[in-house]
Amino acid sequence: MTKLHAGTALAHDLSATTQPLDAIDALIAQQRPGFALTRPFYTAPDIFTRDMERVFRRHWHCLTHESAVPNAGDFELFKLGDEQIILTRGADGNLHALLNVCRHRGAEVCTRQKGNAKAFVCPYHAWTYGNDGALRAARLMPKEFDRSLYGLKQVKLRMSAGLVFVSFADTPLDFDPVDRALQASCGQYGWGNAKIAHRETYAIDANWKLAVENYVECYHCGPAHPEYSQTHALEQPLHMIEELNQSMEARTCALGIEVGSGDRWQTSENGQEAIHVFRYALYEGVRTGSQDGSPVAPLMGRFTDYDGGVTSVHLGGTSFLVCYPDHGMVYRFIPKTADSCEMELLWLVKGDAVEGRDYDLECLTWLWRVTTDEDKKIIEHTSRGVRSHFYEPGPIAPMEQNELRYINWYLAELARP
Repeated sequence: MTKLHAGTALAHDLSATTQPLDAIDALIAQQRPGFALTRPFYTAPDIFTRDMERVFRRHWHCLTHESAVPNAGDFELFKLGDEQIILTRGADGNLHALLNVCRHRGAEVCTRQKGNAKAFVCPYHAWTYGNDGALRAARLMPKEFDRSLYGLKQVKLRMSAGLVFVSFADTPLDFDPVDRALQASCGQYGWGNAKIAHRETYAIDANWKLAVENYVECYHCGPAHPEYSQTHALEQPLHMIEELNQSMEARTCALGIEVGSGDRWQTSENGQEAIHVFRYALYEGVRTGSQDGSPVAPLMGRFTDYDGGVTSVHLGGTSFLVCYPDHGMVYRFIPKTADSCEMELLWLVKGDAVEGRDYDLECLTWLWRVTTDEDKKIIEHTSRGVRSHFYEPGPIAPMEQNELRYINWYLAELARP
């Protein structure tokens, strides 16, 4: 892992460049090591613009699970920042991530959220595109017009363990190590054969970084999430749950399963994506993430019993995954404006599980709905606070080590051209 510290190191790196510091670079250089970000990083429109250019468009993002578009012709429209992506499955079964921008005058060619279609017809001048993005028809254009040059633009798409990832970068970061890490973790839980049981989107009146920072630390879990803290030992410092973690790993091994973990949280400087896979224990007697720790769906993947543990994945700055033996969670953070974002949650279950027979939707979703409702309130309380001109960043607590690492990573990405 590349360890980067904001402040002195970044100031040195920036001073070594031939170009003078702009206002944002100066703020990065002034960042106090070990402290939260200063107010402009959560409020300034020009910093949000750079966030989108240097962080969001540089990294891979989990879009959905492939079960969202299971059949040929199925499509769904996804909005990420200022961009719209049509995820569609072609007649050959392959997935395509098409930008929703007509190659004629730029109109949106897809105007429905989801459905099934053999082609997308622009409502402006009726240019018609296939599911693979190829321009099939351009009415009344001259004979010499070459349709092959005007297909819909596509973003890079990769799949791993049933998940669909996209990158807006011209030269995407190396995805192969990410794929190996996901196969060794989510793959053991059977995510490749899973399906989406439920999705829920939360509109947050806060900068996207406040939402992510809240997610990556559990210092707040005890006071803010009493329901989560009754079952998940992560609400305690790591050194206090070492024995629980050892018992969890012993149970996993006894099942004949080896769930991969590893820390490759790094900047994109060397063309690599950031990913951190780690495991932690539930409290004794708790089997999964539910209201009382009882199972909520059929066991998945290689699991023939519960090991009393959780596998968590942090990936590329906006995508976070949670694996239980009987269900999975995908947590997506979507920047909207300098002071607004969205969090989307996907609940995954075994692909052949039937609602009402194999799982009850209310029981399946209860814990993370309650927790996310609480998170939304916390994040928005914080957002209103940091907008104050009297806001002054405080020191990061030891239990917020992942937040500090995220802040340092973010600042390093923001400083890179």
